[in-house]
Amino acid sequence: MKTTRRDFLKISSVAAGGLVFAPVLNWVPGFLKSDKPIPDDSKAKRYPNYCEVCFWNCAGWVYTDHDNKIWKIIGNEDDPHSNGRFCPRGTGGVGMYYDDDRLKKPLKRIGEAGAQQFVEIEWEEAIETIAKKMQEIAGKHGPESFALFNHGSSGKHFADLFNAYGSKNIAGPAYAQCKGPREEAFQVTFGHALHSPEPLDIRDTRCLVLIGSHLGENMHNGQVQEMAEAIDKQATIITVDPRFSTAASKSKFWLPIKPATDMALLLAWIHVIIEEELYDRKYVEELTFGFEQLKAHVKDYTPEWAYGITTIEPDVIRATAREMGAASPAVIVHPGRHVTWYGDDTQRLRAVAILNALLGSWGRRGGFYLPEKAKLPKYPTPENPKPTWTWRDVMPGQYPLASLPVTNVLVDASHPSYLGKHKVKAWMVAGTNLIATMPDLKRTIEAIQNLEYLVVIDTMPAEITGYADIVLPECTYLERYDMMRISEHRIPTFALRMPAAEPRWESKPGWWICKQIASKIGKGDYFKYEKYEDVLDFQLKEMGSSLEEMKKAGVKTFHRKEDLYFVEGHPHVFDTPTGKIELYSNLMIENGFDPLPKYITHAQPEAGFYRLIYGRTPAHTFSRTTNNANLNDLFRENPLWVHPKTAREWGLKTGDKVWLKNHQGVVSHFSTKVRVTERIRHDSVYMAHGFGRTDERLTRSFGIGISDTELISDVKIDKETGSTGMRSNFVTFLKENPHNSDKKEA
Repeated sequence: MKTTRRDFLKISSVAAGGLVFAPVLNWVPGFLKSDKPIPDDSKAKRYPNYCEVCFWNCAGWVYTDHDNKIWKIIGNEDDPHSNGRFCPRGTGGVGMYYDDDRLKKPLKRIGEAGAQQFVEIEWEEAIETIAKKMQEIAGKHGPESFALFNHGSSGKHFADLFNAYGSKNIAGPAYAQCKGPREEAFQVTFGHALHSPEPLDIRDTRCLVLIGSHLGENMHNGQVQEMAEAIDKQATIITVDPRFSTAASKSKFWLPIKPATDMALLLAWIHVIIEEELYDRKYVEELTFGFEQLKAHVKDYTPEWAYGITTIEPDVIRATAREMGAASPAVIVHPGRHVTWYGDDTQRLRAVAILNALLGSWGRRGGFYLPEKAKLPKYPTPENPKPTWTWRDVMPGQYPLASLPVTNVLVDASHPSYLGKHKVKAWMVAGTNLIATMPDLKRTIEAIQNLEYLVVIDTMPAEITGYADIVLPECTYLERYDMMRISEHRIPTFALRMPAAEPRWESKPGWWICKQIASKIGKGDYFKYEKYEDVLDFQLKEMGSSLEEMKKAGVKTFHRKEDLYFVEGHPHVFDTPTGKIELYSNLMIENGFDPLPKYITHAQPEAGFYRLIYGRTPAHTFSRTTNNANLNDLFRENPLWVHPKTAREWGLKTGDKVWLKNHQGVVSHFSTKVRVTERIRHDSVYMAHGFGRTDERLTRSFGIGISDTELISDVKIDKETGSTGMRSNFVTFLKENPHNSDKKEA
């Protein structure tokens, strides 16, 4: 049966458990441009914004009703991120504003660390206390010993504060716990990292290969829309996944690969494409370096060799390679987003990059377009002080390809076992719940308990706030101005965020918090404006626009200066040592790594244990949305997918409650329900990420489901980037509550 674009968009609005979103909460339009037209005589007002529910940052309009209360959010049709459509998370963002569990006033901890015991204090006391401690830490240990962990748009304001303070130890989990290896793999190969959104020309592709990428469930808005267009155009979809995902259900080929063997499949594909001369010969001859070395390297990586490792039959490996070759250059082997898996992740993503290069897809229609970004003038500030040390000095010579600070290195520098001289003594954590984000939870907590001071800034209570000395309530993205969204895309764009309502309770915007702290520590010149609108208006006027114009338009687009794709006959120089696409990498050799990716055998589960696979659900972004009333209604718990064979062996049936224990003895706080399904391999189990919240102030999400993060104690470090491989953890089932009978469970 033919799958239409509209069918796929409906499917994309289905949770992993198969629950259709719209009937549950019928005002959520999914990808529709609007659930109902706004009448001409409506008293509704609209305000431009860009979404903060996920990193896609789609631009849209926030509407208020006749009582000036936030009513709904829809997409801005001029925005290439959203094309006028918001996903369920984006439309459900209203729930963040109305959530009564939000942080309301500054808090000071009075109880034991982690116990979530606080007293409310006034903003003046909170700012004074933080400023005094920052000055004290700088005096005793140097400003570099105060680290910032940040995430999201407002995190940039806190980065400005720390740069002015004198610390460049600023890291976010989006790099080392998510996308770092793919950024560096593509940088090494093409001389260009991918960034966000990735420059994938999915709407014009003839073949899309998803290897560990769950489009339709991770809700990367623009890519999901373009995949629907590609399906309408009869593009071939190939999905490699141990789980029958939403994307797999729409694919011509589903390859249920044995987990941890993806590299073998990639090398076998490269072997077939070279052996059968399916590669783009002219492109490879003119634009690449190291083809002969690559050809010799993959000579023995045959489909028959890969079959014994991956369980994918040789005929299927050859058939899928031929599909790619036939579609070349309009083919995309998707680089994925969350790629920190097994500790050899940069090399695995190198194989993905090499495969795309052989197929001639970089810089070609239907492959990877050449993104372009506009530059926004910098608001005048003094020059930042130069730190005496940075995160690189914590472990000299380690992780040479990392282009951004590595979160776990700063955690290590905070841990009592660290014996180096560059110790981290204090943290500020803005917009990221490290307890639910960082693997090896025990080590993270030990590092936190070793700190002299911890400040947390967030909109919601979270596990990390329990360890904070001071907690500051930030207002949501619907209540504040922020920096302009400037993104690479087919066309350069700016997008404005402005408040649609006053901040609830005593929450404050990030820029205001930073300005107050900066003033108290003698860095007021770095935030020399009365309100953030002054910064935006200055920048926009320098660009020939104004804040008033942007309030009306929301998005400003610019003409491209360069071509969207390579032009035949025009030479292109890549930012690599040879000036070409490096199949054989000189930069890898310089840094002591293999110039070509190799297959490495990874551990497999022992009898009675199963590989823990985690992923996304269309309703939620990490753990940050599980308490959102609108989105919680759509997907409240993360059922554990278990294969029927495994279920029979354990006497499990759908709906049974289980706890999990990993291979290192870590036991889940809470239980979840079993879902028996043939959509998962028998050697694995699967659940959605972001559940099992332990903060009782989260009235909708406390104690619901299992946290995958707390079970990820066995971490494999990627030597090139320092990123944390998190898919080498195996779990078994506990059918009885392993905790004391008085243990709370929702």
